[in-house]
Amino acid sequence: MKSRILLSAALSIVGLGLMAQLKIGYTNADYILSLMPEAKQIESDLTAYESQLQNQLKSKYDEFQAKAADYQQNGASMIDAVRLDKEQELQNMQQEIASFEQQAQQSLGNKRNQLVSPAYEKIGTAIEQVAKENGYTHIFSSGSPGFSVLLYAREEDNVSDLVLKKLGIDPPADGGN
Repeated sequence: MKSRILLSAALSIVGLGLMAQLKIGYTNADYILSLMPEAKQIESDLTAYESQLQNQLKSKYDEFQAKAADYQQNGASMIDAVRLDKEQELQNMQQEIASFEQQAQQSLGNKRNQLVSPAYEKIGTAIEQVAKENGYTHIFSSGSPGFSVLLYAREEDNVSDLVLKKLGIDPPADGGN
């Protein structure tokens, strides 16, 4: 019994010693990205790319609408073989449009990843530097859409402003994150 109490006490002391060595901070990389100068260019590039995809989709849809209208107007007077060919063509066009929509969404996501990856790498490097310079043993992410690791943290452990300064960005006066 005495050995269990001593073991428990020893583990508690070791645990307290480890806790004293931990310094935990948190930040929100999306918030930092939104304040970076390149965020405007990323958004502009994404908007332009999305516009190109929408224009291509509209062109395909307009072509489909024109052929469908022609079929509606003239379908009754077509011979069976021509009518079946036109129906198959319209079905193929619908499938192509649906496929293009899926590919466009995937392509837009890939483009976004391509554009933001360098910025997130830059943020990651700054976070690492801030952690080392300020003695943090762990930096957690907070506020990521759909994924937030942090359940509670003291405001004084928020390192977002330090990361922004490391990136050469003046943090907003209101601490906007």
